Amino acid sequence: MASSKTALVLGATGGIGGEVARQLRDAGWQVRALNRNVQRAAQRSDGLVWMQGDAMNRRDVVDAAQGSAVIVHAVNPPGYRRWAELVLPMLDNSIAAAQAAGARIVLPGTIYNYGPDAFPALTEDSPQHPVTRKGAIRVEMERRLRAAADRGLRSLVVRAGDYFGPQAGNSWFSQGLINPGQAVAVVTQPGRRGVGHQWAYLPDVARTMVQLLDRGDALEPFARFHMAGHWDADGTRMAEAIRNVVGRATGGAEPRVRAFPWWVLTLAWPFVPLFREMKEMRYLWQQPIRMANTRLVALLGSEPHTPLEDAVRATLAGLGSLGADGSPREQAAVTAGHAR
Repeated sequence: MASSKTALVLGATGGIGGEVARQLRDAGWQVRALNRNVQRAAQRSDGLVWMQGDAMNRRDVVDAAQGSAVIVHAVNPPGYRRWAELVLPMLDNSIAAAQAAGARIVLPGTIYNYGPDAFPALTEDSPQHPVTRKGAIRVEMERRLRAAADRGLRSLVVRAGDYFGPQAGNSWFSQGLINPGQAVAVVTQPGRRGVGHQWAYLPDVARTMVQLLDRGDALEPFARFHMAGHWDADGTRMAEAIRNVVGRATGGAEPRVRAFPWWVLTLAWPFVPLFREMKEMRYLWQQPIRMANTRLVALLGSEPHTPLEDAVRATLAGLGSLGADGSPREQAAVTAGHAR
């Protein structure tokens, strides 16, 4: 019998998995987290119940999920290595575990499912004709969840724009706009001026998932929701927010903005898997793409939304990128504000 307040999180050391795990914990859930090195993970003292296991091992996932009401499937191979080979088997393991436990799967979704034929306005029911390998795998992941709904599986997919946050892991913010751990002297801008782009602050995404789970009885067996997140209408708002936050935190000059060096990816992608994935997703920066959150707002009443500069400030603090000239008092205040 599944406990209504027990969740298993796969990928709890990652960006979205970790954020969902912490917010479920803070909402009164007992949160289990699967990890291949449970002794090291347990040193985090984060209130999670760490369990030894591998998301690629079905027996490990099924055993860890016993008694759980929710399985958060937020696990990905690190650095995109063997992504196409491993992603679907890991999801199949979660589906088997969820069916055995009577649990609902929560899947963080993306816009990779969609191709240009669905742009610029995306709804949950827009046609999914991806133009990338990663997008095709995303479509297949959701297809398997939908098919499993016919066998009684319940799932929740929350799609959002490009992630950013204090612990976002691999993201365009931390790998394309700034250099984590360094003072921000330059902000690179992947898109062209005038081309809108959608961002999603990780704590807001996690809070949305928790609120949707609290309304589980109102969810369809295969439930899908889009988040509006932060809409950068002309493609410059995120860079300006970073410049404003850094300028105020350091009391010095604001960083300059320059175009993202796509030519570097073109030269290096055969040798660097991450660059290959980034280059493949360039089409998402070449035209405005916006997600409609009408269905989400109809159920929740509103979408969790942190003001952009507050979200950027917490993100830069978490990434260690406010710079050596930033006031220690200012940086401490930023961290404390995010913890609240």
